[in-house]
Amino acid sequence: MQTASVLVIGGGIGGLTAAIAMRQRGFQVLVIEKDPDWAVYGVGILQQANVVRAMAQLGLLEDYLGAGFGFDAIELYAPTGQRLAVLPSPRLIENYPPNIGIGRRALHRVLGERTRAAGAQVRLGVTAQWLKDDDSSVAVGFSDGHTGRFDLVVGADGLYSQTRQQIFPDAPTPAYTGQAVWRHNFPRSPEVVNLHNYVGPRGIGLAPLSAELMYLFLTTPEPGNPRRARAGLAAAMRARLADPPPALAPLVAQIVDDEQVVYKPLEWLLLTGPWHRGRVVLLGDAVHATTPHLGQGAGMAIEDSVVLAEELSRAETPEQAFAAYRARRFERCRYLVEASLSVCRSQLGSGPPVDHAQVAREMLLRTAEPI
Repeated sequence: MQTASVLVIGGGIGGLTAAIAMRQRGFQVLVIEKDPDWAVYGVGILQQANVVRAMAQLGLLEDYLGAGFGFDAIELYAPTGQRLAVLPSPRLIENYPPNIGIGRRALHRVLGERTRAAGAQVRLGVTAQWLKDDDSSVAVGFSDGHTGRFDLVVGADGLYSQTRQQIFPDAPTPAYTGQAVWRHNFPRSPEVVNLHNYVGPRGIGLAPLSAELMYLFLTTPEPGNPRRARAGLAAAMRARLADPPPALAPLVAQIVDDEQVVYKPLEWLLLTGPWHRGRVVLLGDAVHATTPHLGQGAGMAIEDSVVLAEELSRAETPEQAFAAYRARRFERCRYLVEASLSVCRSQLGSGPPVDHAQVAREMLLRTAEPI
């Protein structure tokens, strides 16, 4: 199937890594992205050793590491600032760090450049209005009035996936957890060379993103899922950090610009049934969206891309490839969705208490297993 034509719907992390992985194997790829500016919000993302391994498989490792900050461990702290534990991460690629912190814009730039360099076409400001699968190919109607026909379609269009809605109109919709995350970038402090995670009813942490940059994250209960206007975000974030760990107090005082605060309600989704219909398949948040408590949401989308391309390159039919792809991915993704939710619910008091160090250790060991 290596000469098949593939439409990838969604130009985010999952869609771009899928395009790169499939171009490696000779597929003809078109990526469409609804945002004409192809923009991402400007905070960071943390990725563990399994993602470093996947990036090596995609041939992206040097560019990826050059745009981010490699680190060795997760440091757990009490709200008072006392260090409770240091969790070293397994190193899966020799001579490379096991974890990476990277700005989303920096990652997006690397993936976008490498997608085009790999020979994939990219069209911006375009959506797929309709899909018609006749068992031999998929006809697609685009929002700009054009139509096309493809051997395969990959829905990598995120938590609110239109592709999922088109092929599975009765699928569950994203569920709000009762919690939200606040993020803000700062110049990196010299001592922040690992992820610093403060354990408690609020999730608070610092993460390095580059030699110059780090970001602070905060998870808080937000009953009713309020949708917040940009105006007032800085004051609201400061109010939720009124009694911060001592090391963070100087940073809290610097949260003054509403434009620098990113607020996001936390939702989750897991499709327990099929991940494809006919010649259309889903990946990433479109099929298994997780909360950020274990830092694996984007990592699972990247792994999906590697596995999907592998199975498509060895199968004789799309049905065989898609079934094998889901079989390899489902339990791993289910575990991460549920483990992340357990931390979220523990913080909210709506679930049993969890030992964050134990959950993080298990996550590092489980994700180090082969995909």
